[in-house]
Amino acid sequence: MQSALWVSKTGLAAMDAKLTTISNNLANVDTTGFKKDRVSFQDLYYQVQTQPGAKLDQQNESPSGIQLGTGVRVVGTQKVFTSGDTKTTSNQLDLAIDGNGFFKVELPNGETAYTRDGAFQVNAESVIVNASGLPLQPQITVPANTTAITIGTDGTVSATVSGESTAQSLGQITVANFVNPAGLKATGGNLYQATEASGDAVEGVPGEESYGSLKQYALESSNVSVVEEMVDMIATQRAYEMNAKVVSAADQMLQYVSQNM
Repeated sequence: MQSALWVSKTGLAAMDAKLTTISNNLANVDTTGFKKDRVSFQDLYYQVQTQPGAKLDQQNESPSGIQLGTGVRVVGTQKVFTSGDTKTTSNQLDLAIDGNGFFKVELPNGETAYTRDGAFQVNAESVIVNASGLPLQPQITVPANTTAITIGTDGTVSATVSGESTAQSLGQITVANFVNPAGLKATGGNLYQATEASGDAVEGVPGEESYGSLKQYALESSNVSVVEEMVDMIATQRAYEMNAKVVSAADQMLQYVSQNM
């Protein structure tokens, strides 16, 4: 009965962690470029009272043994990098990646961060930056008196400047891929950083090889499905309730023993 209490306690903790993940997914259902999380579980070690195949007597062996589980644990959370829906906007600096890849931005400490959020703007220095003011890499500066900016599917950026008859080339937007995107470190602000698990970033031109192409006047929505998350939430709640009932049942059994023995 004491073992049942501890096993159900691990179940309650695991379901609490899963519900936290679900709530974060639902909270970010409208976050541009957000990628949902999922939780991975593993069973804990087993108390082996009789080994499978152990001799019961001179002629017979135990077919399965006696192995009592000790619960469950959260072994990890994983970002699911499926594409979200693309929505059309009226902002000429809004970009969506159709396929694999990440935009690169420069952090204040000089390091590089990666994002699927393509809601870019121009700051006071005429540099293209994200919503947090972090400059896009490679850095692109927009000339004064620019009337229109055109961004090709391959990331080429050009501007139409007032008084000039031809478009002016501003640079090339590149994207980065990773061997294991799920290994990226989520730092908040729609940003990720490379880790040993993700591998180093491999930079390339949008639309070439395995890199997704760019779409101007578009943003990628969150890949969270509200219906799926609600179903998961109900299942998690029921699993939590059942583990709580095991705690209650074990407590009643202990109460019976203490009062009648």
